[in-house]
Amino acid sequence: MLNRIVLMGRLTRDPELRRTQNGTAVTSFSLAVDRDFKSQSGEKETDFIDIVAWRSTAEFVCNYFSKGRMAVVEGRLQIRDWKDREGNNRRSAEVMADNVYFGDSKRDSAGAGGYDAPPAYGAPVSSYQSGGGYSAPSGGDSSGFAELDDQDGELPF
Repeated sequence: MLNRIVLMGRLTRDPELRRTQNGTAVTSFSLAVDRDFKSQSGEKETDFIDIVAWRSTAEFVCNYFSKGRMAVVEGRLQIRDWKDREGNNRRSAEVMADNVYFGDSKRDSAGAGGYDAPPAYGAPVSSYQSGGGYSAPSGGDSSGFAELDDQDGELPF
């Protein structure tokens, strides 16, 4: 059986990190996800979907996401039954996030609670400038590519 869901939307509020009694990190937040079609009135409708992230995923979301940021969430749908204060049976649908990815770039999010991202994998830390991103090495070809010496015929990675 398969229960996979992928959503892309904007956070409706800043996520807050909480911890269970045994110290496990957890956060919950909502994504505003636009529908692909317009209603009969000609307007796009939006669904607000509850997301729950645990452990390192929860810490990642709380460190790098804020209200208005575009996020891509990959996870599974979970239905939860519960009782309200009056004793009525209720049902909630939540997405249990396995992975959360950036859905926009730092530049795109400047007005939506930007973040200081860590350097991309493989980018030399000394070439990464906070606020400016990765800058190409000076000198030579400005395309960012460099000639490799074919000394021993082995690939450099």
